[in-house]
Amino acid sequence: MRVTSEPATAPPAAIASGGRRRSQVVQLWLPRFAGYLLILGSWQFASGRLVAAFTLPAPTTMLAAMWEIITSGLFWKHFSATLHKIAVGGSLSFVVGLAVGVLMARPWAEAFLRHAVVGLLNTPGLVFVLVATMIFGFHPLGPITAIVITSFPFVTINVAEGVRAIPKDLIDMARAFNVTEPRRLRHVVIPFLVPYTFAALRYGISIAWKIAALTELFGSAAGVGFMIRREFELFSMSGLLAWIFLFCAFALLLEALLQLGMRRCLRWRPEVAPI
Repeated sequence: MRVTSEPATAPPAAIASGGRRRSQVVQLWLPRFAGYLLILGSWQFASGRLVAAFTLPAPTTMLAAMWEIITSGLFWKHFSATLHKIAVGGSLSFVVGLAVGVLMARPWAEAFLRHAVVGLLNTPGLVFVLVATMIFGFHPLGPITAIVITSFPFVTINVAEGVRAIPKDLIDMARAFNVTEPRRLRHVVIPFLVPYTFAALRYGISIAWKIAALTELFGSAAGVGFMIRREFELFSMSGLLAWIFLFCAFALLLEALLQLGMRRCLRWRPEVAPI
């Protein structure tokens, strides 16, 4: 009697998962790395050839300057000062914007607050930075105040639009089945508002980064903005760009963490095929 063995085959779910990973590598990671290589290659070619090396330092010079900042201890000292302002100001702006955004879903509150929110939304952040610097000077309360006033209108608008976009049919169906208000809030309203809340959080944090650096640039004795101003006054292009790139790298890291948290919170949603 001859025994034949059939080759083991992977389950369909594993095959589909592997196919998605390969497609993600081809469609996302390869173009991303190609873009980085193109930018760095063009930068390296232009430095010393098209533009003077003093004006546009080469990428290797930039990396050396960034490494020197990190190893000297200046990175942690000044980034911690900036992050403290962003954490306090960003948290306050998100809480205030969330509360005002939910409140503006009511017609009377929208009529009462709309012009104030839109006015703050369209006022350049530099105005609040200068006013806060003139009032508070070098005190940390100045950057925090400027961050809150500049950021919370962006959070408010996103949250208010999310509340208005909740389908009335869902609320009516929940009421028809005698679902209590706390359960409606937990299972209908909050899940629907999660994408809008994350969008508001990303807007708020991005604005907080810019305003924190700008206030430190004008009126601070510590922080990334202060170091950028110092390198500018010394006319050190490599030091100036090194602090700017460290600032951008940290912002991108924070954005990646937010994206990870958003995917985890929204893992219940079906994936949408790319267009």
